[in-house]
Amino acid sequence: MATSSQSCGVCDLRHLTKPSIVWCTECDEGLCTECKEHHSLSKSSRSHYVIPFTEYQKLPADILKITQYCTKHDKKYQMYCKKHACPCCSKCIVDSHKECRDFVELDDAIHNIKTSNVMCEIEETLVEVAENLQKIRQHQTENLTTFKESRMEIEKEMKTIRININKHLDTLQDDLIKQLYAREEKENSKILQLLSSLEKQEKEIAECQRNFMNIKQYATDLQVYLSIKKIEEEVYIQNQFLLSLKESKNFKQLLVFI
Repeated sequence: MATSSQSCGVCDLRHLTKPSIVWCTECDEGLCTECKEHHSLSKSSRSHYVIPFTEYQKLPADILKITQYCTKHDKKYQMYCKKHACPCCSKCIVDSHKECRDFVELDDAIHNIKTSNVMCEIEETLVEVAENLQKIRQHQTENLTTFKESRMEIEKEMKTIRININKHLDTLQDDLIKQLYAREEKENSKILQLLSSLEKQEKEIAECQRNFMNIKQYATDLQVYLSIKKIEEEVYIQNQFLLSLKESKNFKQLLVFI
């Protein structure tokens, strides 16, 4: 069975080592310049879809593991078992799915998967989560400045009043300023922790978006179809973080503090 090696799969069989310049999604192997030319002229492979090998390598590692061929029997997948949510070759059906009844042809199952509603919904959710995270981070960054400006303004006013007040009020003033500093430090600490968490989440959602776009652009329909549930789970986790953040007590307190 072909692998995702950087060397040409055909040349490997001839005990030659040549770098792949394209990846054939049908043959599940890389092709060098010479083999690519023969591949494009051969009647059996001229209709195969190939992509630049550099683009193929952009796909996430778990997507690259999904191939057109059964790893157990080295035969091309033909059917999809809905009961076990897996593709099957002809031998798989006989060996492991004798009792299964809910099969569909794999070509029908993956047809137009990249333009399906579920892919559009995932992409829209990723964009929405990324935008909301950015808005929250910007708001909290602004809060840091607002806290400082508010404290400085109050401190300035208190210093003006201090000229005309007695020692007792001076003590009260000092206590108030200390409280203001303590409150600012406490709220700043909360915001900085939140910002750190938001930055981490933004990096994760950005990585998720990059992987999604690479999958959508370069993965085969089969790879997309078999990875769609995992992608949905990742998007759900990112969205849940955002929802939990909006409902958290500390976050609501930060929004109304000023």
